[in-house]
Amino acid sequence: MPSSKKANAAPWNDSTLALLVHGYAWLPNRMRRSRDGTVRTRLMGRPAIALRGPDAVAFFYDEKHVVRTGALPDPVLDTLFGQGAVHTLDGDVHRVRKALFIALLKDGAGVAALGEHVTRRWREGTADRQQDRVVLFDEAAAVLARAVGDWAGVPLSDAAAADLARDCTSMVDGFATLGPRHMHARQARRRQEDSLAVLITDVRATPEADSTDSALEAVARHRDLDGNLLGPRTAAVELLNIIRPTVAIAWFATFAAHALHRWPQHRDLLRADTEGSYAEAFAHEVRRFYPFAPFVAGLAAQDLTWHGEHVPKDALVLLDLYGQNHDPALWEDPYRFDPRRFASPEGPQDPLEILVPQGGGDAARGHRCPGEDITVTALAAIATELARLDYEVPDQDLGIPLSRMPTLPRSGFELLLR
Repeated sequence: MPSSKKANAAPWNDSTLALLVHGYAWLPNRMRRSRDGTVRTRLMGRPAIALRGPDAVAFFYDEKHVVRTGALPDPVLDTLFGQGAVHTLDGDVHRVRKALFIALLKDGAGVAALGEHVTRRWREGTADRQQDRVVLFDEAAAVLARAVGDWAGVPLSDAAAADLARDCTSMVDGFATLGPRHMHARQARRRQEDSLAVLITDVRATPEADSTDSALEAVARHRDLDGNLLGPRTAAVELLNIIRPTVAIAWFATFAAHALHRWPQHRDLLRADTEGSYAEAFAHEVRRFYPFAPFVAGLAAQDLTWHGEHVPKDALVLLDLYGQNHDPALWEDPYRFDPRRFASPEGPQDPLEILVPQGGGDAARGHRCPGEDITVTALAAIATELARLDYEVPDQDLGIPLSRMPTLPRSGFELLLR
């Protein structure tokens, strides 16, 4: 029998407004006040329970416990993920759709190729730019849009690449808010879905190639569990779910520059890193230290018990990502920026097993982001290029407001290239 304790909370205790006001700090602050390591509240009128820790990750990513179907509200789907996206599926339907993404990254060759495109486009973008004052966030997004277009086989003119970068960052920037940012995100998604749906239809009008190595070709030819091609709009959604997260690495790239500015000793370590191991550790620490996703959410698949706590069917279950990445029970001195914790892991806990900036679990079987290796590879490449780049950091507001989701240094991190 389930415990008599309930995950329900009174309607007037709904935390939606508090989440919007306090942003990344909302859930960790609630966790610190919790006596049992869980938070019980309501979000958008629905009973919710928030969890944290390695055992919570295993619990959350078990489909017998937590499902995604119906968990994401339309405002998030209409901006960030898209209607009908893989993020909304469960069971065999999800695994077949997820296999599309896994196949593109098989054996690490796809990831390495994308990393090479990022490096090439970065060097092209910074060549002969002396005395240019640029906003790094905008420049990184443009570089990443061109690189993922090259890799995915999506033809992009300079104007189209600029539009894609702007629209993808708008989708991410506006999903967790109200007002103009949210409306711009909806419009951006609609524009890109329209454009990519036409491209998908054009690909299908040509004979099928011997190889479907490009993401465009693979998505256009993918067949779901029922054996049917995805509808052009759904295929566009999934192609955009490869492109948009890659462009979103611009957030981490900007945080990498922020870290190099605050702790410049890492520049020499990155310059001297001939094998890429320190760059990879640096990328992991950027992802751990800086705020990106505050939490992930699903719905309780059935009546559950979590550490003696009753979780009713269809309650929201939240996994506290930002809080876990800064939990002193898991990380020594969690507010110290130290890539060495990933460069030479020691102790009983592998740090990669508790690192959850983009979720946890098994990417092949569960809902963990299959593009996490892309993030690490692209971020390591950009961090290395930043360490080698000759620039000044003019006076500006480099504060990172935790009340804003997603957040950035307020200036976007301006550089003066020398």
